[in-house]
Amino acid sequence: MRYLLLVLLIVSELSARAGIVRGLVTDAQNQPLAFANVAVRATTTSTATNEQGRYQLRLEPGQYELVFQYVGFKPRLQTIRVAGGDTATVLNVQLIPENYQLNEVVVRASDRDPAYALVQQAINWRRYHEREVAAYRARLYVKALGRLSDVPGKVLGLVKIGPDIKPGIFYLSETISDITFRQPNVIQEKMLSSRVSGDSKRVSFNIASAGKGLNFYSNLLKSSFSQRGFVSPIASNAMLFYQYELVGSTQQGDLLIHKIRVKPRRRADPAFSGFIYLIDGTWRLYSVSLDLNKSAQLEYVDHVHLEQQFMPAPGASGVWVIQSQKATATFEAFGFKGSANATAVLSNYSVVPTYSTPQQVAAPPAPEPVANAPVERETVADVRKQRPTLRGLNQKVKRQLRRGNADSINTALGIVEPLRRGEIQRVEAGATNRDSAFWNEARPVPLTAEEQLDYHVKDSTEVVRNSRPYQDSLDRKRNELGVGKLLLSGYTHNNTFAKRRLYVRPVFNILQYNTVEGVVANAEATYTQDTDDRRRFQFTPVLRYGFAGKLLSPSAQIDWQLDPVVLRRLTISVGRTVENFAENTQLTPFINSAYTLLRNRNYAKLYQRRGAEVAYLTEITNGLTVRGAVNYYDRRELFNNTYNLLIDVPGRAFTPNTPANAELVDTGFGRSQALTLELTATYQPGQRYLSRPDGKVNLYTRKPQFRFTFLQGVPSVFGSDVRYTRLAAGIRQSIQMGLLGTGTYDVAGGGYLGSPRLQFMDYRHFAGNQTILTGNFSQFQLLDYYQYSTRRAYLEAHYNQHFNGFFLNKVPLLRRLKWQEVASVNYLHTRAAGHYLELGVGIEHIFNILRIDGYTALQSGKRVGTGVRIGLGF
Repeated sequence: MRYLLLVLLIVSELSARAGIVRGLVTDAQNQPLAFANVAVRATTTSTATNEQGRYQLRLEPGQYELVFQYVGFKPRLQTIRVAGGDTATVLNVQLIPENYQLNEVVVRASDRDPAYALVQQAINWRRYHEREVAAYRARLYVKALGRLSDVPGKVLGLVKIGPDIKPGIFYLSETISDITFRQPNVIQEKMLSSRVSGDSKRVSFNIASAGKGLNFYSNLLKSSFSQRGFVSPIASNAMLFYQYELVGSTQQGDLLIHKIRVKPRRRADPAFSGFIYLIDGTWRLYSVSLDLNKSAQLEYVDHVHLEQQFMPAPGASGVWVIQSQKATATFEAFGFKGSANATAVLSNYSVVPTYSTPQQVAAPPAPEPVANAPVERETVADVRKQRPTLRGLNQKVKRQLRRGNADSINTALGIVEPLRRGEIQRVEAGATNRDSAFWNEARPVPLTAEEQLDYHVKDSTEVVRNSRPYQDSLDRKRNELGVGKLLLSGYTHNNTFAKRRLYVRPVFNILQYNTVEGVVANAEATYTQDTDDRRRFQFTPVLRYGFAGKLLSPSAQIDWQLDPVVLRRLTISVGRTVENFAENTQLTPFINSAYTLLRNRNYAKLYQRRGAEVAYLTEITNGLTVRGAVNYYDRRELFNNTYNLLIDVPGRAFTPNTPANAELVDTGFGRSQALTLELTATYQPGQRYLSRPDGKVNLYTRKPQFRFTFLQGVPSVFGSDVRYTRLAAGIRQSIQMGLLGTGTYDVAGGGYLGSPRLQFMDYRHFAGNQTILTGNFSQFQLLDYYQYSTRRAYLEAHYNQHFNGFFLNKVPLLRRLKWQEVASVNYLHTRAAGHYLELGVGIEHIFNILRIDGYTALQSGKRVGTGVRIGLGF
């Protein structure tokens, strides 16, 4: 009896365990349908087919109705009984194309197609559907894959491709997460498990919040494959960018679905082409299948295909949520060719609707039926008169979220441990420790044969690839010295196994020229040692020698990230250096060398600095970063020692190595010692970030960033002869302006207290430019490097507007070039400069990398200069 009881218990346990339903979804020609949706009816359980059309579901024993859906095909309902005990039930399903009937329609002269009136209904209800869900929680599965089809031997004929980059899958990852959504468009993710092919310790790049920019209920969709946004087919202004065609309508149960073809009105419009599927009556999206190509001014890929499928939220809430999303892209650049795709499946929804009672669509009065008469469609003008009353919708959403405060919403969604404010993603400890058995059970989308092979090969060889002999063999290839490395990019010697490397700067950076030192050899190398827990130690020695001035300037710097998780960085600098009086100048050594040798312009004014600095940088709390520093320097004046050049411009002579300044007649100083204390704080309200086991990663935030600086010159200590207090504050922000692009402003002001005692290098300098080349278009472009440096109060402001092709894309001959227009304003006010203003317009993305701007400078309303500036503009 005891043995019989044991057997019965085992059988009972096995029968209670979940079974697997798997199979193949094909079309009428038996071709697999990739990324089709498979859902369990009346539940929140769903999955999708893989690239080969195969699916799998793990279900408890019982009888279920499975719904198979694919964009453009008739849904199919299939009843199946699942046995327990880890059994596998095979169910292959064939879907047939949906028969979208286009009934005879009377269209008034004001409309070209009945689709326009249908889309206008969706536009009317767009804001309502965008906000009808106050919050939700769901389980998210994401699989991302990148594949190379062609790999060049060298990039641009200079940089040799390493032996570890070859055709095939170069990236494959899967993640399972719990995500929460709250209005307005805040997504937080708790990553429960992560797997990256061939790297068991690596966390996947998949981030749920990265997909929130692909919300077709938003007017503008922002993505990572273009700087400009794309207009949704149901945006408020969509009629200006799209043409619509009603392909047909079909009845699916209680739903009447309209299939509408969309395409851009103009070839280069920021618009999609493809199909949207609208539900009659509620005017919500049923699904979308849309494409972008090169005509849409894509920057990093050649073609993008997006599909989204929506479904009713569980319960009787009357709202719909996204069921799945897939994105595929192809790319070709620098000899590389390949493709990438990402599949996202959401299930196990818990939803908090914004409205307890959904708003009903007011149907227009029906005309008297006439036998055998064609249907008369409403016009867009008629539909616009039926717009729902959505005034104060944002306030209603806010009130709903206030009534259901964070705690009650968390309770409703079943959230026990909510993420912190600003925390976009938290990777749980042990997320990368899941074995293949876990993934075989938890993975909702089965792997393709190619993906299975990639996991098998890379995971089984990971130990070998991480071994010292293998890493050393790769390093021998990577460490080969080439002409391109020696002259242009610099040479790096890697010891991958030991996590250290040595980088030596190229000859391009080592050789310099100026009138103070003559020919300069500025040899610099950086030694880096990483640890397994993300700490880093860097040592950078520099040996500088000016041959004409016989000036030897050795120095060294140590950077040490002290904590494996929190930002705590110690920096120590010591030695002799040759410095520009204006440290934040755009005048790089290369530009100054070229202008000195070729144009008789020795713009750089230099002095020698001997001493040391100790600085400490840390993030005290989320968004608040503080840097403290103390330094002592013995500053010594330098003089011109050579007048050699390559091209002598008649009538032009070199100027002395003493800057000309409007506030200080004589900037010579002989010798000066200075002990200074500096405290800088940067505060980013609403800082968004990722929490990972090995550290915190801050993300871009749209809110303004604030800066505060306190600088104190301490007198009479170690011979210090300076005494001053400088206070400064600034604000910086980037503003998304929809189709008009992005505007960025940076405003800073400050000054010195009392009667400061200081030398010219202690003045507040501004990043001027007097050459045709520039390294920063966000600074002054016509301002003298030193003339308006000040020891008094100052205010500067910079504004840059990137239009992202808003105007040039409308010119047929220019839009093929993918140029993008920019505009800028720079302002400075000091007692000596008065009101100084620069106005600039230009074009960026020339040959994908260059930017050219033209500027005009005004001072107290009078024009004081013009010029053209060239630099990098991606």
